[in-house]
Amino acid sequence: MTAPLAVFDLGKTNSKLFVFSPAGEILTEARTAPQWRHQDGMRVLDDGRLLAWMNASLADAVDRHGVEGVMFSAHGCTFALVDGKGLAHPILDYEQEVPDGIAQEIAALLPDFAETYSPRLPLGLNLARHLLWVERAAPGALAGTRHILGYPQFWSWRFCGVAVSEISYLGCHSHLWAPLRRDFSSLVDVRGWREKMPAFARAGAELGQAEIVLPGGGRRAVAVHNGVHDSSSAFYRYLTAGHRSFTLVSTGTWVIIFNTDCPLNALDEKRDMLTNVTVDGAPTPTIRFMGGREFDVIRNGAPPEITGEALKTVITRKVFALPSFAVGGPLPETAGEIVGQVGTEAERAALALLYVVLMTDYCLDLIGSANTIIVDGGLVRTGFYAEALARLRPRQRVLSSDQPEGSATGAAALAYEAKGVAVRPVACAEVAPLVLPDLTEYRTAWRELVERRREREPSAASRHPAGAGAP
Repeated sequence: MTAPLAVFDLGKTNSKLFVFSPAGEILTEARTAPQWRHQDGMRVLDDGRLLAWMNASLADAVDRHGVEGVMFSAHGCTFALVDGKGLAHPILDYEQEVPDGIAQEIAALLPDFAETYSPRLPLGLNLARHLLWVERAAPGALAGTRHILGYPQFWSWRFCGVAVSEISYLGCHSHLWAPLRRDFSSLVDVRGWREKMPAFARAGAELGQAEIVLPGGGRRAVAVHNGVHDSSSAFYRYLTAGHRSFTLVSTGTWVIIFNTDCPLNALDEKRDMLTNVTVDGAPTPTIRFMGGREFDVIRNGAPPEITGEALKTVITRKVFALPSFAVGGPLPETAGEIVGQVGTEAERAALALLYVVLMTDYCLDLIGSANTIIVDGGLVRTGFYAEALARLRPRQRVLSSDQPEGSATGAAALAYEAKGVAVRPVACAEVAPLVLPDLTEYRTAWRELVERRREREPSAASRHPAGAGAP
């Protein structure tokens, strides 16, 4: 493939289309926000509206740039049940809790951490929890399901009609995968779901073709490639660039941290530590928190532009944002709280960034990061996030990617690779530490407040029995 490629990078907050050249350069992009509606007591995706946007933006990309293929990268925790013609049940929003009446029943069915390396999480953060919910709430839908598909595989199926499974997506804290066995978990066989799981194809593999109706009325066929889990796609991109011993900090709605050197026995399921799975099936120790969402909650509508002066003011005044402002993460015991008086909107945005920096630093310690840190994703653009991490972690090299859209770039590389085209390796530059002398002392004070609050609170497990409710 020497023609441009379209990549749909489907996030929880934003869905994006990128057009890539064979050299890995982004030629253009378009964005929309996925819409959710209520149906039968569940919040579900308006897939028709999203599909209409995808068709229109892809047709425009084909028309304007000569795109000859389409690839998908998508957030985790989401599945689609399809029959021979379409959805057998609407696609669930993972940010909704299972009803109390069946939550305990579902919790009793989930496999142990030692089998799946998936911690027991609230809402639909374990894909199996929501799958079991549908099984109880709409048994006819699951009975009539021909294929259980991961979210990116749903879209490749929607465009070309070929149903496949993909390992990085099913291995993403789903409770459906046993990474050490490289096979489905015991839950899949107990529930009789294995026969509904289509055959595996590697991320990026060409599955079929889609006929695109162009804006002028003409038609053109494009290749459809098998999609991938978004942060696993970003991780793959750095592996192919030759990095071996490193910690990837992939930022978006979630901040997801992979450490190649962390032993599996160091993972603490109560701290939202888990293994993700690479596109080739290797378990990768991971910790994460919903940093992008928390950044938005804390700044509370303030413009996201960060200034050094505002950072200094927040630190000098000892204003702290204390976890947690969203579900998941290593500190679920306490609700988010702001200590001190926030002045301007610029200071609120700075406080939000400092919170994400300190949470990232905290997670890096929990996952034992002592190697090179690579920062990827939207927070690279702030000009302060990676630099602040470099200030706090002087014993480690901190690198920043020259292409912050790591998940989409990785997805493009996988699709081009399937065509025998090698995309330019992603380049990283070493980050200079932020000149913010009091940041280390600010971190010390923040951690003291965090640990003091944790000691006062009951454990998350005692307040919310596994699978019973959100922290």
